[in-house]
Amino acid sequence: MPGSRSPGTRTTEVRRLLDRLYADFNHPDSAFDPIQVVRRYDCRADREIIAFIAAGLAFGRVTSIVASIEAVCQVLGPSPAAAVRSFEPERDAGALLPLVHRWITGRDLVALLWLLRQMVDEAGSLEEYFARGWSADAPDVADALESFSARVRTLDLTRAYGRVPKAPGAYFFFSRPSSGSACKRLNLFLRWMVRRDDVDPGGWQSPLPGQLVIPLDTHTIRAGQCLRLTRRASPGWKMAADITTSLRAIDSADPVRYDFALCHLSMMGACGYKTKQRDTRCPLKGVCRPSGS
Repeated sequence: MPGSRSPGTRTTEVRRLLDRLYADFNHPDSAFDPIQVVRRYDCRADREIIAFIAAGLAFGRVTSIVASIEAVCQVLGPSPAAAVRSFEPERDAGALLPLVHRWITGRDLVALLWLLRQMVDEAGSLEEYFARGWSADAPDVADALESFSARVRTLDLTRAYGRVPKAPGAYFFFSRPSSGSACKRLNLFLRWMVRRDDVDPGGWQSPLPGQLVIPLDTHTIRAGQCLRLTRRASPGWKMAADITTSLRAIDSADPVRYDFALCHLSMMGACGYKTKQRDTRCPLKGVCRPSGS
């Protein structure tokens, strides 16, 4: 049909525009984001602790998220890794109990630090603990995340909670693909720790960048649907995997490198998906589907 484009031509154009968008956002201060707190830590052991806490609290308004992360950083001091290695719930809970982030209580943060200490005690680092469930041959991190969260959920919580609730708040930080969860916060943590560019500091050797799955949230859902990266309507692991598969067809070695740019493109109001503005302000104009049809 005259004027139509082949799938290969469209993929090439999508990649060209996504690469340009990625370059526009691939700067340390391109957008206000929790990763700016994580990048302050040069030591990999410190960084993985702060990155896990920061990603776990990454829900809600970004100003509130960063404020909550900074409050925990203040408690942990200049060496978060050392603070976790010596963390004793009975002795150290006091400084954390007043902290609240939406429905996460100070007691839940005490439990989280206690779980982090047990992981580090057992494996030496969060990376080594995670890697025990990882395979280089796996297509993505689904099985590794499942193993990671399942193993964490067997660790002791009594010293943190006393009488452990039926649904401990600390388990919020350890979602599982098998439950249908998109595991947004865990995937965000992995993006920060595995990828390395001017936004993501990296440091981990496993898993591989090509195995990562996009951290699915409201903004990446909008961008994913607008770019026709998924036809799914329901958020969850299947949608996250679907969008990642589409991005992997564009960049198999590093599919989630576009996540930061796509997320902040939507956050800044440039994505006109299902709005009156349509694609008038979108740098991806021409390959997106702002009407949603």
